[in-house]
Amino acid sequence: MLIPSIDLMGGRIVQLVQGEKKALEFDDFNYWIERFAKYPLVQLIDLDAAMNQGNNRDLIAMVCKRLPCQVGGGIRSLARAQELLTLGARRVILGSSLIKDGVIDSALAEECSRGVGPERLTFAIDSRGGRVAIQGWKEGTSIAPLDMMQALEPYCGAFLYTHIDTEGTMTGFPMDVARTLRAGTATQLIVAGGIRSMDEVAELDAMGADAVVGMAIYTDAIVA
Repeated sequence: MLIPSIDLMGGRIVQLVQGEKKALEFDDFNYWIERFAKYPLVQLIDLDAAMNQGNNRDLIAMVCKRLPCQVGGGIRSLARAQELLTLGARRVILGSSLIKDGVIDSALAEECSRGVGPERLTFAIDSRGGRVAIQGWKEGTSIAPLDMMQALEPYCGAFLYTHIDTEGTMTGFPMDVARTLRAGTATQLIVAGGIRSMDEVAELDAMGADAVVGMAIYTDAIVA
């Protein structure tokens, strides 16, 4: 399954390269909402909230009324997760908050799972150089992605793995990484980072992984 991505920053749709350099920027929300209306799931990320630089709450509410979204960015508590679900999110994405003092915070994962149900939770695992990165990808950890997935598997309905090394570059997603992660969990696996063609999406689908696509759609390499 292809999952289009909408990243919000400063009230606009943006595309960043490796989470840092802004490459594209759009403000025609109606155009992209109409293009993505046929998809069963769209990923909506509030980059400002993720970076502690404000939020795009009103835009999230508007988009969630028109598209089926899993929403992430700056969700650090059960209360915030519940707020976004109330705004209309189908699922919420937790990432950096699942690591505390350098270790996996299973207690928060369990609390959120009890509070909203595991089927409404997607846990994000962002990897640079084979280790999980947090806080807007600016802080590294010693945690291996598969170790984090296996520790948190009981508490969520899906994992979102982002390969930061190729994110936004359209150089292709590393299929060996996808195969390793797919073999390591029975939970829905969604991957992102550098996907550039429908052939890649099809290859991922064949191994049982869904694909989040941003840059390739916004540059028309993939016509969604």
